[in-house]
Amino acid sequence: MLVIMKKSATEENLQDIKQYLVDRDYDFHQSTGANRIIIGVIGDTASIDQSELRALPGVLEVFKIPEEA
Repeated sequence: MLVIMKKSATEENLQDIKQYLVDRDYDFHQSTGANRIIIGVIGDTASIDQSELRALPGVLEVFKIPEEA
């Protein structure tokens, strides 16, 4: 799963997303670019409520990576 942060996301927004993931026993990898921060969520993300995550301040979009057949 990928979490794309808004350009306007604050450091507090970013910390809130990270804490949300840690509280649910997920690991993550942060990739910081010139205009965006992308968080790659590591773990079995089937149980993550994408709409809840998408509603958190600073989140632009959430993408689920399809499973291989």
